[in-house]
Amino acid sequence: MADEHSTGGGGAESGGSAGGRAPGAVRRRVAAALVSATAGLVLLGGLGVGYLYLKLDGNISGIDINAALGGDRPADTANGSLDILVMGSDSRAGDNARFGGADGGSARADTAMIVHVNREHDRASIVSIPRDTLVSRPRCETGTDGTDDGEGGGDGTAPPAPQAMFNESYQVGGPACAVKTVERMTDIRMDHYVEVDFTGFRDLVDTLGGVDVTVRQPIRDRDSHLTLSAGTRTLDGEQSLGLVRTRHAVGDGSDLGRIRLQQAFVRALVDQVDSVGLFGDPKRLFDLADTATSALTTDSELDSVGDLTGLAKTLKGIGSADIRMVTMPVEYDPADPNRVLPVDRKARQVWAALRADRPIPRAATADTAGGEGDAEGVVR
Repeated sequence: MADEHSTGGGGAESGGSAGGRAPGAVRRRVAAALVSATAGLVLLGGLGVGYLYLKLDGNISGIDINAALGGDRPADTANGSLDILVMGSDSRAGDNARFGGADGGSARADTAMIVHVNREHDRASIVSIPRDTLVSRPRCETGTDGTDDGEGGGDGTAPPAPQAMFNESYQVGGPACAVKTVERMTDIRMDHYVEVDFTGFRDLVDTLGGVDVTVRQPIRDRDSHLTLSAGTRTLDGEQSLGLVRTRHAVGDGSDLGRIRLQQAFVRALVDQVDSVGLFGDPKRLFDLADTATSALTTDSELDSVGDLTGLAKTLKGIGSADIRMVTMPVEYDPADPNRVLPVDRKARQVWAALRADRPIPRAATADTAGGEGDAEGVVR
């Protein structure tokens, strides 16, 4: 199963410490180390700290995706594998408002990826979906959390759109529409949905004590408020947020370069979680779990500490060498260089591999705009 293996790895600069932690161990990754953090809930439950358990349980927001979509979904493969849609919301409402854009309370999918865990639960494939991809968006209900009623029809629905930016699905119909769009595109039923927002991501990194990264070349991006010189340093939450959001300072300024930065940062983030000895520090463990669960919105089958702990147990044996990260095969839109189009033949190979619980073939991502690489040679 060689195809499942991969090599590999923001705010004003603070000059954090040059971290020397070895990049070993793991990367159990379903939402930028969210599940890695909640893995610690196993310990809390074992200690019988009931009131802490209930506090963490109350942090999590849940959405009943099954009720929202009904039977209009692909069949479950029922082979023991898991498919999880993980999204980062760029909602500008509330505490997130200062992280960019004055677009009121609208929200879009700033980051989206499909996490496929194989039936043995010892390997994973992760497919990032560029937010600028033009896709066929299905008819979706509007008016749920995170939606923009202004785009819906008079009966509370948004009509199908033959070519819409992928991230608009979330804006139009919230998590349920995002899941529906992904399922129509891939013909894969999503077993779970996990979402984290900007504020939660920043706070998670700060609670962790920062994340060590090596910047190979200076990064300066006014839009994401990011200034970093080359070298190894510890990024705080604000800098980390800037790094995963920057696009104009790397590569060709497209979303594809940013995706590679996100993938590289997640490796560093999960390695950091694994290296700080959380199980030997109950207070820090609880603080991290508290922060992580407060940042989460999940489907209703994951909206409790017990459910998340079960998922964390399922994923905890997956190491960094057991994870393959790719970008959905796309090409630049000849009519608009700021948009990308799915390379249908190659994309079908990716989705077929996930449905069959097989490794994604290297040929499926070769010679596409996203390709596979090392974060544009900027970060590791």
